[in-house]
Amino acid sequence: MTEPLRIAIAGLGTVGAGVVAMVQSNAALIAARAGRPVEIVAISARSRSRDRGVDLSAYAWEDDPVALARRDDVDVVVEVIGGENGPAKATAETAIARGRHVVTANKAMLARHGQALAEAAEAKGVALRFEAAVAGGIPILKALSEGLAGNAVSRVMGVMNGTCNYILTQMEATGAPYATALAEAQHLGYAEADPAFDVGGVDAAQKLALLAAIAFGARVDFPGVAVEGIERVSIADIEQAADMGYRIKLLCVARQTGSGLEARTQPCLVPARSPLGALEGVTNMVVVEGDFIGRTIYTGPGAGAGPTASAIVGDIVDVARGVIRPAFGMPAAALVAAPRAGDEVEAAFYVRLALTDAPGVLARVAAALGDVGVSINVMRQYEHAAEEAPVIIVTHRTRRAALDAALERIAALDVCRAAPVALRIEEV
Repeated sequence: MTEPLRIAIAGLGTVGAGVVAMVQSNAALIAARAGRPVEIVAISARSRSRDRGVDLSAYAWEDDPVALARRDDVDVVVEVIGGENGPAKATAETAIARGRHVVTANKAMLARHGQALAEAAEAKGVALRFEAAVAGGIPILKALSEGLAGNAVSRVMGVMNGTCNYILTQMEATGAPYATALAEAQHLGYAEADPAFDVGGVDAAQKLALLAAIAFGARVDFPGVAVEGIERVSIADIEQAADMGYRIKLLCVARQTGSGLEARTQPCLVPARSPLGALEGVTNMVVVEGDFIGRTIYTGPGAGAGPTASAIVGDIVDVARGVIRPAFGMPAAALVAAPRAGDEVEAAFYVRLALTDAPGVLARVAAALGDVGVSINVMRQYEHAAEEAPVIIVTHRTRRAALDAALERIAALDVCRAAPVALRIEEV
């Protein structure tokens, strides 16, 4: 096929401009790999006059991105507006209804509306592609849906938010508290002015919901992902974890259990010598475990103009080649609403307590844990100058509900000086 594939880009922020730059710079290479030219024909954004560092003069302009999706001279709509509803969703829906392929980086929209969009795309015989929505430049969705398609996946996990990983590694490297490391991340452009979406774990949880859907043949279930951010992680936690051979990461984990699918995004302790433990800065990493392949590891930049544009253009090239596969790796009608894992899932936990330094205190804590069946593996009391003693406990494997019950009892003791902190220890 020699007719060009005509694309329209809705949204010209960092990512949209990056797509324009890549298509312009590597036009001949992309055409050779796609088997046909790929041409931008139309664009849309909020500001027409803003300088985006690329030449946009050859492209038709639409003030309304939905009007962009209605154009007759467009084959593929690239949606990089962002947001789970509003213009982004309307643009994607209109494009599909008009028989246009959609390529998007919008994890928020897909985490909420991915099933409906996938069903609509299949009904129209068009592609809905979103490699750029998960882990930036790492082609993890293609790996799961194509390269590992013959494997039953048992677990997928990873570090998929560069902002959080940067903050945690800076805290460890410099000894700076969370607030200082966050401010530095904002100054360098790794964190937004309002960082809650990243540091609160929501961004990573949306990515995990999409990844789990493909890995386990399930409907996207973002509300089923347990979400906890890094705001309560202290420099003391990082130092004491390191003392025990661990590092703290905001970890995304999805796995099949006897009662259903477990999916969670939360700060966890991982062995410092493991690939995830050794991960530094804003880099992302995804680990997939399958029955025949064993463990495979994928790492690379998780955000930014270049990596995200690379993923988007990769999806565009597949469309140009005529590769129209189901959005989530199998027909949308075949995706099942996976039951959520019950409370019997067990793990070891790191617990930090601030206790009054007095005789009998540790015995009262041990009793509170023992009363609900939580067994202590390691207990350490660190040197201190004040009357408040920092105590670290590592439990044997237990249910989180049992641990929470014990921590509620401990928090109610008159010797507990601050709210207990508990972090899961993930075996990797």
